[in-house]
Parts: sequence; structure tokens; C-alpha cells
Amino acid sequence: MTLRTVRATRFVAPLREGGSLPGLMEAEDLGIYVCKFRGAGQGAKVLVAEVIVGELARRLGIATPDLVELEVEEAIAKYEADEEVQDLLTASLGPNLGVDFLPGSFGFDSGVSPDPDLSARILWLDALTANVDRSWRNPNLLVWHGDLWAIDHGACLWFHHGWSGGIGSPQRFAAQPYDAADHVLAAYRSGVPRVDAELAPQVTRELLEEVVGLVPAVWLEPVPGAASPEQLRAAYVEFLVARVQGERAWLPAAGAA
Repeated sequence: MTLRTVRATRFVAPLREGGSLPGLMEAEDLGIYVCKFRGAGQGAKVLVAEVIVGELARRLGIATPDLVELEVEEAIAKYEADEEVQDLLTASLGPNLGVDFLPGSFGFDSGVSPDPDLSARILWLDALTANVDRSWRNPNLLVWHGDLWAIDHGACLWFHHGWSGGIGSPQRFAAQPYDAADHVLAAYRSGVPRVDAELAPQVTRELLEEVVGLVPAVWLEPVPGAASPEQLRAAYVEFLVARVQGERAWLPAAGAA
């Protein structure tokens, strides 16, 4: 099982948000996608985290936009007038991440009253995957047709940024606490123990192997001790299995301030 592959046909507009410079792109299936570029400064590991955590969210009942492998060809880069965008496209030829664009959606703010159960699910997933980027400064939540959608999971799985010196310890990640004090949904942490009892048994080794298997091999860059995509996939699975099947000291405390 792999992500669906579509060919990009036109660069529509840059989205000058954050450091990755995503852009809207039209594809051969007539869809519009937010493209997360492999050649952006944050590198391919961000795309890996987007796929693993986004697809895990989907399987846990959290709405998140469809993901595709978006092929960018040289002709699109060649005729782009914006020099910065042209350089980015040229550095990103081949497979990139396409995130289905949700037209008419708007950002989550304090005027939205989300479903408490869904809010606890999102908080639980962020704690499991060590998401450092869902605060009021950058909620990474959209409201679309009245429903809450979770987006932008590239800041999850911080452990893989330390793999340049070799695969580290899954147990260290498993024991790492999660600070939910600044989380945009921290008010719903009292529901986390209940959803933990429901969700943790669902995050099996088999499920993790399925979602990690969706990551395109070209994004899995060799590190010492894991030279092949298969070894890297196995490492991601081991880190997440250790976290979800351990003592789960990372669960946000219900009564935390």
C-alpha cells in the first residue's frame, strides 16, 4: 500500500507561512493541493512526519486532509517567474507531499467550541508523537464545513532529527514527557485518560507498519545503522511501539495547570 501518486501540472501560488514555503499546486486529477516541498530547508524528514502522523490520525478518527505523492516535473520549475519559487521547485523535482486543499476552511480560534472527545483525541495523538507545534501561536487546526481538521504534522517525531549520529534509543523517546501547557486544546486534557484507554490498544505494531509503509522510499535518507528504507521504517515503528506500549508517562496530566 502506498500513497496515491498524481502529477503536478501548475504552480498556483506560494503560501508564505513558516520556514518551508509551501505552495498551492494544481494536479492532473484537477485537484488543488498544498505542496510541501522535499527541497525546502526543513528537509525530507518533515514530509516523513507528515505522512506517518497524518495517516495515523486518520485511522484514529481524526479528520485530516488526504495526502498524495505529488510529482513535480522540470517543466513546471523552468517556467516559474518567481526566482525563489523556481529554485525551490528545481530542488524538489520528483515526489513531494501534496495535502488536499480545503476551500473555504478557516483557522481555529477561541471563538470555536470543538467537540471535547475529538479535542482529547488530538491532544493524545500530539502527546504520543511529541508534536511541538500546536499552540495558540500556530494551532494547525482548520474548521471546514463545521468540522475540526488537524493539519501540519511535520513538527512531530523530533527523535529522527537526531539520527545523523545513528539510530538512538526508543526507550528514551518512550519515557520523554509531553508538556501540554501551551497546547491549543489543553483545556480538554481531562478527557485524555478516557481516550487513551480507547486509542492505545488500536496503535498496534501492524497499524504502525501500515502507516510507516506509506512513506515514499526516496524520503527515507540513510543514517548510520539504518542504510536502507526498510531499516528506517523499522526504526520508526520501534520508536512508536515503545512509546505507546510502555508506561505512557507522556500522557498529559488531567489536573496540570
